[in-house]
Amino acid sequence: MPTAQQASTGRRRNPATRAAILATTFDVVAELGYARLTIEKVAARAGVGKQTIYRWWPTKGALVLDAVLERSLGPGEPVDLPDTGDLEEDLTAVLVATVEEFADPAFDRALRGLTAAIIEDPELGQAYRERLDEPMRELKRRRLRRAQEVGQLDVDVDLDLAVDLIFAPVTRRWTERSGDLTPEGVRAIVRHALRGLAGSA
Repeated sequence: MPTAQQASTGRRRNPATRAAILATTFDVVAELGYARLTIEKVAARAGVGKQTIYRWWPTKGALVLDAVLERSLGPGEPVDLPDTGDLEEDLTAVLVATVEEFADPAFDRALRGLTAAIIEDPELGQAYRERLDEPMRELKRRRLRRAQEVGQLDVDVDLDLAVDLIFAPVTRRWTERSGDLTPEGVRAIVRHALRGLAGSA
């Protein structure tokens, strides 16, 4: 019976091997940080040849991006934002879940390392925008667009600006390690942002 390493020697990805590599990558970057992570360390811990990793992920940044996406979103495309009819509660629930994810020390360290790498690596930044940022922004715009359609937001609101007004403060507080990154702080952010965006609605 072939081992996981042997099964992945062709061009086609073996799902079990891929999952093991990404899980190991996340563990290594959470433990050692992005700067100290190497393909060799990941390969050794995952029990695969480093050539297998390089064949599937050409750079360390691409590997860590996939590992973070896998841990955060799981396989497949991001799911839609909740729509219970209560816009404030729906957005608050999404941001509270984000805060809880940020509070996980392993995820926090992995994401901070990836964020720093994105700043320095334009290609990695482009991949991040295409694979995570823009798909998520579209889900957020879609939820706000539905709110416009039922009169919860002013019809003239620029939805891209609205996304920034609602979600960017949480990212800024996380970046700055602010102490007010709490569910109560998130609720206040959403409440004040929506108060301004409601306008004549």
